[in-house]
Amino acid sequence: MEEFSQEDVSSLVNSMFHVSDFTKTEFSLEFKIEDLDFREKFEELARKLEDMNYVCKLEKMENEKFVLIQKFTRKKRRFLNSKWLPRILFAVVIGSVMYDGYHITERWNTILDIGEPINMAVIYTISLMGIIGIHELGHMIAAKIHRLKTTWPYFIPGIPTITLFPTFGALILSKGLTVNRRILFDVAIAGPIAGLVIAIIVALYGAYTAPVLDPDFAKQMYEEGSLADFSLGEPLFLKGALAMFGKGDTTGNEVIVTPVLWAAWFGFFLTFLNLMPAWQLDGGHMARTVLGRKWHKYMTYLSFIILAAIGFVFPALIFYFLSRNNLSAEPLDDVSPITKNRKLAYIGIIGLAVLCIPIPENLCVPIIRTMCLF
Repeated sequence: MEEFSQEDVSSLVNSMFHVSDFTKTEFSLEFKIEDLDFREKFEELARKLEDMNYVCKLEKMENEKFVLIQKFTRKKRRFLNSKWLPRILFAVVIGSVMYDGYHITERWNTILDIGEPINMAVIYTISLMGIIGIHELGHMIAAKIHRLKTTWPYFIPGIPTITLFPTFGALILSKGLTVNRRILFDVAIAGPIAGLVIAIIVALYGAYTAPVLDPDFAKQMYEEGSLADFSLGEPLFLKGALAMFGKGDTTGNEVIVTPVLWAAWFGFFLTFLNLMPAWQLDGGHMARTVLGRKWHKYMTYLSFIILAAIGFVFPALIFYFLSRNNLSAEPLDDVSPITKNRKLAYIGIIGLAVLCIPIPENLCVPIIRTMCLF
């Protein structure tokens, strides 16, 4: 790979910006720029310098703008860079989800026939993996639009039938540097929106096909201990889907949580988690771009309190300990303002997060009942 000198870097910066002052230290180059329209120029500079193995940062000090440039060495992640790792993880998660769907169906069929276990497992797998996969695809498309290189999704295996979750979602890693807040916001928002669309479709299909138990039969099953109220909380999106098909809380119906309905619930829960304005979750990235570093920190801890308050203490603790080491992403250009449309979009994101919250049973009338599978 061609080596570029500091003189090459200096020449590049001077060709793109109006430089009024220049300082050279042992480890960095500092350029004072006078350009009023600097966002796009800096974005282009950052991409060019990255190819030259340099990193730049835009800072504002005493109303003056400075471009700071340093040499950097790319971290080699041989294990994560393996082409086979995403494929192996994907195959493992597919198997885990299939097993989970088969197991849930078999258990339900001891009370009421809801379908062939293999067929239900396939539908369940398509539903759940579709929500997670489209979520990650949304991130990848947005990253590609902004010329940000990423890895393929790494699907995270769970433990079916024991932890409730046959998978803990997926993640993609950036191979490049996040240039500014607009890019960080756009990539962050694309995933949850894409995944939520699929979750709503799955919820509608699940609500439409979910069997309703005869009240007398259901009462008998409760007395025998074969059934129990669904106690994990009910997202408003899921309540609305059931109500559309006459299976809401005003009907007194007792609805079976089929594997498809469970996939919808899981999809809404993952979306809620991702939209929380915390840490380096998607919502955390958006909060960082819109609210700034200080308020993002406060919102992170508030999110953990809310998560624990609705009964998910373990995820709250996990996110808390993870956030202690690296609270937020730091774009290279933290000076350029975020647009008004993105600020408005973030308000909408908060509304969507509320609709995805699994509202605790003691805060609402239970509308979904299921077996004691958990």
